[in-house]
Amino acid sequence: MKKNPYSPGILQYIPFFYVIWSDDLVTASELNVVQKAIDQDDKLSKNEKRNLLDWLHPKNPPSNEELKQWKQVVSNSEVKLVESETYPLATFSQKVVCAYHNTCPFNESLKHIEINLGIQPNHYNHLFDVEVIHEVTSDFYDPEEIDSLLKGKHAQVVDEFRGVLKNDLFNWDIHRTKEAFREVVLKQVQFLAERGYGALAYPKAYGGAEDMEGYAQVFENMMFVDGSLTIKFGVQVGLFGGSIQKLGTKKHHDRYLADAGKANLLGCFAMTETGHGSNVRGIKTTATYDKESDRIIVHTPGKNDNKEYIGNALHSKMASVFAQLIVNGKNQGVHAVLVPLRDSNHELLEGIRVEDNGYKLGLNGVDNGKIWFDQVSVPRENLLNKYGSINDDGSYHSEIKNPNKRFFTMLGTLVGGRICVARAGLGGAKLALAIAVKHALKRRQFNDSIKIQEDLLMDYPSHQLRLTPLIASAYVYHMTLDKMMAVYCDETVPDKRKVETQVAGLKSIITWYANDAIQECREACGGKGYLLENRIADLKGDVDIFTTFEGDNTVLLQLAAKGVLSDFKAEFNSAGFASVLKILGIQISDTLTTINPLYSNKVDKDHLYNPKFHKHAFEYRRRRLTYTLAMRIRNYIKKGIPSYQAFLKVQTHLLSLGKAYSVELAYDTFTDFVADMKDDKNKALFQKLGTLYALHHIREDAAWFVEQGYIGGTKSKAIRQRVERLCTELRPHIGALVDGFGIPEHCISAPIAQ
Repeated sequence: MKKNPYSPGILQYIPFFYVIWSDDLVTASELNVVQKAIDQDDKLSKNEKRNLLDWLHPKNPPSNEELKQWKQVVSNSEVKLVESETYPLATFSQKVVCAYHNTCPFNESLKHIEINLGIQPNHYNHLFDVEVIHEVTSDFYDPEEIDSLLKGKHAQVVDEFRGVLKNDLFNWDIHRTKEAFREVVLKQVQFLAERGYGALAYPKAYGGAEDMEGYAQVFENMMFVDGSLTIKFGVQVGLFGGSIQKLGTKKHHDRYLADAGKANLLGCFAMTETGHGSNVRGIKTTATYDKESDRIIVHTPGKNDNKEYIGNALHSKMASVFAQLIVNGKNQGVHAVLVPLRDSNHELLEGIRVEDNGYKLGLNGVDNGKIWFDQVSVPRENLLNKYGSINDDGSYHSEIKNPNKRFFTMLGTLVGGRICVARAGLGGAKLALAIAVKHALKRRQFNDSIKIQEDLLMDYPSHQLRLTPLIASAYVYHMTLDKMMAVYCDETVPDKRKVETQVAGLKSIITWYANDAIQECREACGGKGYLLENRIADLKGDVDIFTTFEGDNTVLLQLAAKGVLSDFKAEFNSAGFASVLKILGIQISDTLTTINPLYSNKVDKDHLYNPKFHKHAFEYRRRRLTYTLAMRIRNYIKKGIPSYQAFLKVQTHLLSLGKAYSVELAYDTFTDFVADMKDDKNKALFQKLGTLYALHHIREDAAWFVEQGYIGGTKSKAIRQRVERLCTELRPHIGALVDGFGIPEHCISAPIAQ
């Protein structure tokens, strides 16, 4: 037997003590776990217990010489550390005892410590000079079970759709010209439309399934094939067909909706203008009713008043054109009019001019273009008249008398598009994360020994920290968008203004998240991530624009913040501002109290991992930002500054509130979902993902929380360390988590992911 200075009872704890004291994250609560285990270990003598407990004093830690001796004893045992063991460190510790003594029974107290401290092999596999038998990823969690949780009630439609994607038509490839790329994408859209996916959200009378929620899931899954397919499909059936469905009436549905869903009638959604961007209310294209001919004249009045960046512009036969409706000389505000663009030979009709936008940063399979209208005449029936119509006598009529309310009601019907854009961005992020993680689970680089195999990228703490919070966010945002679409589709909730505010903020933070995640994945894959064949570069170009269309993110965050201020409204005007402040005054009458210093520096694990702490932190941030923002605006108004100018002065404050509101909403929605989970095993995993999401976001905004006195420096440091620890704890399950996204293997075509 080899010699060592420790008894079997003490020796079995040495590896644990070395891991604990080599880790900077040593808290009183963790030491209490070890102390309790030692106290309850009835196989230890009094002297052994006393010796062990003497090494557990935070103010009097073991000396460096003692730590070196522990490491040497463990290393000299020549025991192999097997990561795939059920309790790797406890089993390893017992084998170390076996190497020096004739006894080595498994100690349940050691198992208790390993479980309660959340110690994972990659916390310590570099600490000892022993051979480590690596486990690339754990099979403790079943990716199919996780995928089922994400699909929820939409499992059948998602699974069937993924089966359709096996057709060779959807094989990803590099296209050298935009023209060739566009033809492939057009065929893909038509193929899916012919199989009923175009009409999925439409009424059954028009070939649909009335399943908008299922459509959103399918829309995300399209990103696994290609961004251009996703967006062109969305323009055809979601925007063009959706405008007919949501803004039109039965006569429009009967004539156009089925053909739009089957892609027999190709159309585009002509809202945005070159000179007016996100300011839909300020668009200049006019739709003037001519009573004598009983027709509507659509016209582009100025040089920069043309429709811009219109998807499907070159393939379309018809456009849903948003214009200022002028009846009897009075502007009735923005309405949508169906305008034919091309004849049966695909030649442009008189008065129509279309130009190709050319090559873009991404989405080059989508035929974006500019459109001008020169006194184009269409029948009065082409006005999509659900919310405003022109009577037979030439008069205008709307059930919604207030022009502002009518405008926002019209746009509110298209909120589903914003949810789908966020879902598409999320799909792109998931694919990039899956590729980056699969690469990191096989790519090796560096080691401090030429005798030992190089380390996996995924075993580096820095690599875990850059990817794991992004994976946790993907799960949080998936469940949040599911919930938002369910609320949006709920006919028992006729007033959609609240969900409009929520979606405005969520679309912003999720599409920004998607871009950040894809960029991180690109860098995490090194030079290989820059190659087109590995898909991340393509995703980067495609998803970039998601922050701009369906509402510029900066504009949408301000709308979300204004919605918070007014409790539901998405836009202010000077006349309504006093009532807004009155509502707000009621909401914040319970003035925010000063945070207790004991709370601001509380650092134990149970507190930092507690959802009550996360919810309190997010709520405090949102309420504090709301209160201070309102007071700033009120003070400007009191000084005689117009409300519009007052809002300009607090614009960055609005953005902070919009983001804070949206992060809180996402976290609360996710924790509500987790609370209802029945499976304890997967529930524990999802709880950990939620904890990582919360602490990651608190850490990102730590400067604000410290400024407000909500957390102290000690707590800020502890949160940072806990984020790193959580990433390491989730490392064994990282493969299962990305496989749990349910991305079909044939869609992960990147060579580095194989």
